[in-house]
Amino acid sequence: MAESDFASTFRLLTVFAYGTYADYLAEAGDLPPLTEAQRNKLRHLSVVTLAAKVKCIPYAVLLEALALRNVRQLEDLVIEAVYADVLRGSLDQRNQRLEVDYSIGRDIQRQDLSAISRTLQEWCVGCEVVLSGIEEQVSRANQHKEQQLGLKQQIESEVANLKKTIKVTTAAAAAATSQDPEQHLTELREPASGTNQRQPSKKASKGKGLRGSAKIWSKSN
Repeated sequence: MAESDFASTFRLLTVFAYGTYADYLAEAGDLPPLTEAQRNKLRHLSVVTLAAKVKCIPYAVLLEALALRNVRQLEDLVIEAVYADVLRGSLDQRNQRLEVDYSIGRDIQRQDLSAISRTLQEWCVGCEVVLSGIEEQVSRANQHKEQQLGLKQQIESEVANLKKTIKVTTAAAAAATSQDPEQHLTELREPASGTNQRQPSKKASKGKGLRGSAKIWSKSN
């Protein structure tokens, strides 16, 4: 079609696919005229092209790129694009700029493939770096976990040993301070038998005293 009778129409199609409203104005004499709806559509696509490069687009840049006369026309065009779900964003009237959060994608040309491939390659490299960092952090976390488990086991072992030591020490102390029941009964009996042995001697001495006195009394008679 590029070399047929419809070459101008084909060129206009490529402008809608890849180009901007400024591209159309540059070749307007060789291209079919546009209706108002077609002009607004191409202007919407031009805003999408700008949004792919920068997310905060000054009003001055938009007015020049879209060939609009005033800010009111520009804001109406942007609002229309938002309602058409061509882009999402907000109009910062104080700072005179359009802040784009999202925009649709446009068709790509063959000469853009190398740049896209380079961007994807950089993205893959970045993903590998992030993945390597995550794996390193996971390894560190596992090492820390193993160290904590080892420390826990060591503490539990030391606590168990201390419990055993305290138990053995307590049992030994109790054995050293406890008394054999038979020995205790023997000690209780010994003082009683000593008392019984001493009592007859006292009685005997008393008896001897009485007999001696009796003898003295009989002699005196």
